[in-house]
Amino acid sequence: MINPADFEIQGLSDEAVEQSRKTHGENIMSYRKKDGFWDALKSIAKEPMVILLIVASSIYFISGNSGDGIFLALAIVLVASISFYQDSRSRIALEKLKNLTQPKSKVIRNGVVLEIKSEELVIGDSLMIEEGNTIPADGTIVHSNDFSVNESLLTGESLSVFKDTSKEDNQIFGGTTVASGLAVATITKIGNNTRLGKIGKSMESIQEEKTPLEQQITSFVKNMSIWGGIIFLLVWAINYSQSGAVLDSLLKALTLAMSILPEEIPVAFTTFMALGAWRLMKMGIVVKQMKTVETLGSATVICADKTGTITQNKMQLAKLFTLETGRVLPYDGSLSPAEEELLTTAMWASEPIPFDPMETSLHAAYSTTTTKDLRPHYNMVHEYPLGGKPPMMTHVFQNKEGHRIIAAKGAPEALIATSKLSAIEKKQLSEIIAQLGRDGYRLLGVGQSYFRGNDYPQNQQDLSFAFKGIVAFYDPPKENIPEVLKDFGKAGIKVKLVTGDNAATAMAIAKQVHFPGYDKSMSGEELMKLSDSELEQKVMDIQIFTRMFPEAKVRIVNAIKANKEVVAMTGDGVNDGPALKASHIGIAMGKKGTEIAKQAALLILVDDDLSKMVDAIAMGRKIYGNLKKAIQYIISIHIPIILTVFIPLALGWAYPSIFSPSHVILLELIMGPTCSIIYENEPMEKNAMVKKPRPFTTTFFKFRELVTSIIQGLVITLGALMVYQYAIYQGFNEAITRTMVFMVLISANIFLTLVNRSFYYSMWTTLKYKNNLVPLIISITLILSGLLLVVSPLTVFFKFETLTLEQVSTSFVVGMLSVMWYELAKWIKRSRNI
Repeated sequence: MINPADFEIQGLSDEAVEQSRKTHGENIMSYRKKDGFWDALKSIAKEPMVILLIVASSIYFISGNSGDGIFLALAIVLVASISFYQDSRSRIALEKLKNLTQPKSKVIRNGVVLEIKSEELVIGDSLMIEEGNTIPADGTIVHSNDFSVNESLLTGESLSVFKDTSKEDNQIFGGTTVASGLAVATITKIGNNTRLGKIGKSMESIQEEKTPLEQQITSFVKNMSIWGGIIFLLVWAINYSQSGAVLDSLLKALTLAMSILPEEIPVAFTTFMALGAWRLMKMGIVVKQMKTVETLGSATVICADKTGTITQNKMQLAKLFTLETGRVLPYDGSLSPAEEELLTTAMWASEPIPFDPMETSLHAAYSTTTTKDLRPHYNMVHEYPLGGKPPMMTHVFQNKEGHRIIAAKGAPEALIATSKLSAIEKKQLSEIIAQLGRDGYRLLGVGQSYFRGNDYPQNQQDLSFAFKGIVAFYDPPKENIPEVLKDFGKAGIKVKLVTGDNAATAMAIAKQVHFPGYDKSMSGEELMKLSDSELEQKVMDIQIFTRMFPEAKVRIVNAIKANKEVVAMTGDGVNDGPALKASHIGIAMGKKGTEIAKQAALLILVDDDLSKMVDAIAMGRKIYGNLKKAIQYIISIHIPIILTVFIPLALGWAYPSIFSPSHVILLELIMGPTCSIIYENEPMEKNAMVKKPRPFTTTFFKFRELVTSIIQGLVITLGALMVYQYAIYQGFNEAITRTMVFMVLISANIFLTLVNRSFYYSMWTTLKYKNNLVPLIISITLILSGLLLVVSPLTVFFKFETLTLEQVSTSFVVGMLSVMWYELAKWIKRSRNI
């Protein structure tokens, strides 16, 4: 735990914070403000269906048919209300996600370290920042160690800049990221007044790219709108040439145009994605962008970090090995002089104020074993940050008398390479590293150097070190990991372990958790020697990747993507940022993840629990499956409405204008809640997590995907038109014919809702699925249908007629049979699989 007393900084008092906030405001960048209500209203006013309703309503009023005009005007209000409701649900869900993903900052106030929302920072605050943080405001450094910043966002320069109080450049700027070390800075500018804030206006014009599925939906709806427009003009022209009645011809054309528009599809997409993100949030999975939900169900490979993902990230100091004794001994607090020297050197090689779990453990061990704490008497005078392949770091401390301590720690191989060791010692060390690695320990080599003068070499590897020994940490695996790996396997998802640890340690932990393919590994150095084509072949066979560094991680992700796989990547550190960004689904850890990792990722696991990824993928598959059902339902039920309006008109049947705009909008209002409410609330099908992931390129709008919907729609059309002709054959009038055909479509709509809850399992199976909205919506539909038949004002208004029991039964049975045939198709599909 970081102690503010180490910095001798008290920070602002509560009163000073309030005063600063009143004087200077909050740390919020405010430019163009969005008004949710008016934006939603403008969006609704541009909807083709609303435009058609306005036109149709106006025509009714002009022609003196005020009843239908009022009904369509009310329909506009109802459609707008439904759209407002869906839009508000989406916005509320996304607002909650935004609040959860809002960056946090650590500040010292009243002498205590607090974590606050970054927007709550005020001028004068003492901000604590460390490796991986995104700096939330501008400030002046008052304390630092090994502190460097990546300012490429502002300067375009990719190299990190080292900063401290003694340098002329002691300023930090909002939006930049901490590349290494730790610092405390006094905030000087916030919000729009920061350097980033002054250039932030240009960011307003940046539009978020649409996903492939969004583009397909937009394209599909646009094409249908164009066809609707063409057919509208054609039907208007034909009718006008035959009758000479402008308004009547226009109403008939508008009826057909309204039946063609599938306006429910984009609404369903937005609703499903936003509510899916909200459901994931309640499960402890924060989705930063709504569109990520679409991708989740397609994940085929997960590249998992070891520390904190597979293991608990406890980093307990467990064993010590010194060259002097030649023995590996458990750390129990009682140390020989050689072991005490090893532990002390390892502590000096750590940050003076530790924030890494291993360094925290070393400082704690030093505090409990030393008789005299020398840390207050020494200051860091020079440092080499973590670097090299394999990596190491070196710190130089000096006291007032000029006594100097130069200590280094890092990968044992890095320290061995920079130390003068005999062949026997190197062999012994190799055996010890292999032995400890096989037991799953995380190893750090420790060395000490001597150097006179202040003209330090540019690279720490140019110093000559005396190898002191190895400190071994044990980071136990999480208990649920074997089960998580099984779940991924069942779902057809490959898992690869990508870690900075050495091969022996990584493979030992992998073996403990029954990681598939734990016996084969590849190091970062080996990987970088392969050509792209060689790596693309190798990467699918190797499951354990060790001694990884940023460039190697990115190459792994790109090689897997080149194999047409959908890659999810977990990470928490600064070095994971590029790979998280390169993957299809970047996954950051909520607790131990750095701000850089969280910004690069699309998804955050709040509790650092990999099992949540199983839940996330299941949710992704469920949402995609339910959206597919909704869209197929919409297409299936639109076809009979279109053709029932068009065919009698085109073929000049006895009652060519069987439906008016009022009838079409009534059907639309009944269908809308079905697709967006029932299907969004559907539970996951029981075989969803034992299927292979769907290919990322799969869409709803290929003929192969649509053929079922088209056939279903055509069969329902056939049923409706058969009842139409049967009514004419029986000599029924236009009102009875219209009512019977309408009831066929209502009946078919009810059974289609039930049948399409699964395209594999029978309706009798899906009736057992828990979805309370199914009986509710179907009951409302049945009650409304009954009211249309028996309540005289409604019957007269819609030009219906009360049917006899035989007429109702005929319509109901035909509607049922026009849908239930698909149960036979599902049964054949299941039989083939058995």
